[in-house]
Amino acid sequence: MAVARKKSAFETPRPTLPVTSPAYHAGVRSSHMGRDKEQPGKEAFSAAPSLWNSALPSPFDVLAYQRDVLERTILFFDTLRRRANNMLDHERAGLPPVLNFKYEMLLDARQFERPANYALLRITEVGEDCWDDCVDPAKPPVIVFDPRAGHGPGLGGFKRESEVGVALHTGHPVYFVVFFPEPSPHQTLSDVLAALRRFVEDVAARHDGKAPVLYGNCQAGWAATLLSADCKGLVGPAVLNGSPLSYWAGEAGVNPMRVMGGFVGGVWLTHFLADLNQDRFDGAWLVQNFENLKPGNAVWDKYANLFTKIDTETDRFLDFERWWNGFYRLSGEEIVSIVEDLFIGNKLEQGQVRIDDHCTVDLTTIKNPLVIFASYGDNITPPHQALGWVPAVYKNTDALKKAGQRIVYLTNPHVGHLGIFVSASVARFEHRAILENLAEIEALQPGLYEMKINNPTGDPDCEREQYSVRFEPRNVEDLLFDYPRKTFERVQQLSELNETFYRTFMRPWVQAIANPWLAQSIQWLHPMRMKSYLWSEQFMPWMGAFAVLADAVAKNRHAVPDDHPLMAQERKLIAEISAFWDTARRIRDAAQERTFTNIYGD
Repeated sequence: MAVARKKSAFETPRPTLPVTSPAYHAGVRSSHMGRDKEQPGKEAFSAAPSLWNSALPSPFDVLAYQRDVLERTILFFDTLRRRANNMLDHERAGLPPVLNFKYEMLLDARQFERPANYALLRITEVGEDCWDDCVDPAKPPVIVFDPRAGHGPGLGGFKRESEVGVALHTGHPVYFVVFFPEPSPHQTLSDVLAALRRFVEDVAARHDGKAPVLYGNCQAGWAATLLSADCKGLVGPAVLNGSPLSYWAGEAGVNPMRVMGGFVGGVWLTHFLADLNQDRFDGAWLVQNFENLKPGNAVWDKYANLFTKIDTETDRFLDFERWWNGFYRLSGEEIVSIVEDLFIGNKLEQGQVRIDDHCTVDLTTIKNPLVIFASYGDNITPPHQALGWVPAVYKNTDALKKAGQRIVYLTNPHVGHLGIFVSASVARFEHRAILENLAEIEALQPGLYEMKINNPTGDPDCEREQYSVRFEPRNVEDLLFDYPRKTFERVQQLSELNETFYRTFMRPWVQAIANPWLAQSIQWLHPMRMKSYLWSEQFMPWMGAFAVLADAVAKNRHAVPDDHPLMAQERKLIAEISAFWDTARRIRDAAQERTFTNIYGD
């Protein structure tokens, strides 16, 4: 039963759904727009950092805090310098995967008859333990697919407490699908799926025909879904983590990415950028879109967190930024097909995606169980997009049962998009619970189920006997998400018109002026790269001074304690600035939604 809550000024009504958790309604995404309407300045004044309401700190406290701020400033800028050097070194090394496990390459799809820039890896060692010491040969193998969303591969095995680590911990042989920075010439989505199918066949052959479990993260989730439709009988359960399959679904003013295509006129801009880069689409554009969703985090929160916790956060910050700033490319044909057919056309749930001239994807042909993991704190792939395709493909619960399919979903009330893949608590518990209950999932009768986990210990590392899992039947009819379908169809029509105009009149001229020098210039002048690598002493020689200063500071650090009165004021100021950015984002998202509706709505 959903819990009633006060609606935001920018929030449209949404249906009451069984997947909606009480925590979600109680304040996970509560608005900041309705505070103290009678006295709008009172709360802001009382919350502002001030020394008037407390005793003044002593001169000694002030001097100690100033020294601490100076030392943190030196360490902060040295961390930015190290990030820039890491980025440049990573580029020179060929952008290898950021996997935190040892591995061997089994298959390189660049050598296939239909080449694609993918490869199949086998995880060989876990820390000091060999593969044979951790793996139970009787358990089915797990294949982890990372998304090609602008970054490089490795997110699913980014740290020990990850999807790869949990799968190995539970005894499964683990394989990982990676991709290379540059696409194969004229690589298509069909070429990619052909390579993935061969990977699945190879893994199954290595394990006496056991159907492997597919683990698809974000956009790799829809790739695993397409693979499940294409590889009937070859694959086991497919776990889709934060994976969009219903691209028009979402909550007005809360999930703005779904309306972005309407503001640029459709797919033509993606095609133009790929042509300008000699039939390669730079992943930095996709990452920039992600950062634009929460600009406050991109320009303030993560840096404020680093500055405040510089003594403990540096290594984690550098590890994550090494992956975040490693931008890969996609082929022009591939990215145009993805944007045109999926994100703007929403053709997957309608059964209109064509892989080859003779092959159209039909999701009703999928017979292996699907496990869908989504979060209400995910504004990139909300539960609307992860689950909204089910009633579009199966009109009612009886249709799902007649198709012989089992769909299981579980939701998290607050974790963000990347947290679904890399959060230690999620990786250790929810993913572990999924893998330890695969047999029960496969034994379910056809239908729709919500996976409920009860862990009275609160310990994510508890024993298997200490937590329980139940699968509660749900109705497909309750998953209906209302959205203005006609509005998005108008965007699709405009996109097709603009794409036809671009292909006919503009594309020949763009291809004529494109050249390697221009492509490299655009690539390295992209703001997503420049804002990182310019902090290196290779571009600003004076940054080398911070390396010397930081070394001296680290040897004789004078950190003030967390309960220092001025540290409390600093945290309060940071929180106020973060709240400002969050409020500005909400206003922007609401304005975009209204503009989108005014342009394309009825």
